[in-house]
Amino acid sequence: MKRTYPFRLASTAGATLVLFSLSQGNAPGVVAVAQSDQAASGSRAVVLISLDGFPARALDDPQLPAPNLRALMAGGSSASGMRTVNPSVTWPSHTTFVTGVPPADHGVLFNGMLIREPGVLPKIEPWRDKRDMVRVETVYDAAHRAGLTTAQVNWVAIHNPGTITWAFEERPDPSGTVARELIASGRVTVDEIAGFASRNVVWKDQTWTSAAVHIIERHQPGLLLLHLLTLDSAHHRYASGSPAAYAAIGFLDAQLGRVIDAVQRSPKKDRTTLLVVSDHGFKAASRSVRPNAMLRKAGLLAVDAAGKIASGDAFVISEGGTAMVYALGANRAELVAKLSQLFRGAPGIERVLEPSEYAALGYPVPDVNAQMGDLVLVAVEGHSFSGAADGSDVVDTPQPAGFHGALNTDPLMDSIFVASGEGIRTGVRVDRIFAEQVAPTISALLGLRLPAAAGAPVTGILTPGVPRRR
Repeated sequence: MKRTYPFRLASTAGATLVLFSLSQGNAPGVVAVAQSDQAASGSRAVVLISLDGFPARALDDPQLPAPNLRALMAGGSSASGMRTVNPSVTWPSHTTFVTGVPPADHGVLFNGMLIREPGVLPKIEPWRDKRDMVRVETVYDAAHRAGLTTAQVNWVAIHNPGTITWAFEERPDPSGTVARELIASGRVTVDEIAGFASRNVVWKDQTWTSAAVHIIERHQPGLLLLHLLTLDSAHHRYASGSPAAYAAIGFLDAQLGRVIDAVQRSPKKDRTTLLVVSDHGFKAASRSVRPNAMLRKAGLLAVDAAGKIASGDAFVISEGGTAMVYALGANRAELVAKLSQLFRGAPGIERVLEPSEYAALGYPVPDVNAQMGDLVLVAVEGHSFSGAADGSDVVDTPQPAGFHGALNTDPLMDSIFVASGEGIRTGVRVDRIFAEQVAPTISALLGLRLPAAAGAPVTGILTPGVPRRR
């Protein structure tokens, strides 16, 4: 029997939004919700589900093994695609989902924070506090300020946020409140939590989903963020459209069904809206471009006996379809000009972007955000970038691999957006929307204020009476 999920809320003012995506989480413990706002938190709920690496074009695939996602689309609204951000990678995209602004404004450019120190090659550190990484207010900050209970499971750029009530992180702490509750309920063991990082991604997604289900059942949050990774992993290794990718979609759809069932069992089922999103699409590459090998041959970068990068006056960090170039030596302006000349027309490189072009693409300039590259390289079609410095400038890949990180003007980078529940119209398909619209849409459904957001709510999917403010 075909399933549909036409969630309906008692009133627009009490709308509940469910958004799923894996969260990285909070420090152990519980953040208190203001006592005076408990009534408000009891009438509102949101769950945001992010299925990492789910391309928009997959929604039109008749072979898509996703009955639960199809049912949400039939009972609610969807977009033909959602334009991601630049760079089109996981942490920048997810941070835009919760802020409503591009990376130029929120500041997250990598899957972590780029650290630049004199005399040392730049490095990316993921375990930095949210306040050091995210430069603007988030929707979960606004929800917490309004008195809503907030929760996150494997979300990103959210370490020690101070505004998340319940958290089960990317690497959960066995002493964390939710982890201890899961252990006590028999859903997971102490040893499994302790060795979480070494587990395979399918097991992790199952466990993250179990944590989300537990939080819904036990704590009934006003806003829940859940992020799942299996499809992204399958696409990177086998590319989209592969049997492994279809199997991953079927598995994730089953996890989505578990969350839907938990919401339907909840006292808030009639006050719940579900939003399912993804952070980027995917492309396939048969050749790998190595800009650091070009730097090595030009005498601007040195490697050790094992071929590992040791030092340099310049350095390139790959983000898949694009790459960031950093001038590290003296006479920076002169060095940047030299690097631009080196890479223009080089094999596998289609374009070299200068800071004067950044604003139109949503990038910050290096003078405002030191994490930003002095140049951005764009790969030729069928190519992706590698950080390796050994061997040839361009190498063939034995099996075409999936990648993202291409400029967001490429429609293959488009991601998915599906909404169902109270406050959401039934049977609506809107044209391409923008990642910056997710947070304002959540804010409208929950009656929150998020004045820093650059995007507007996706008004075409909202029923009359839902506030259009952000």
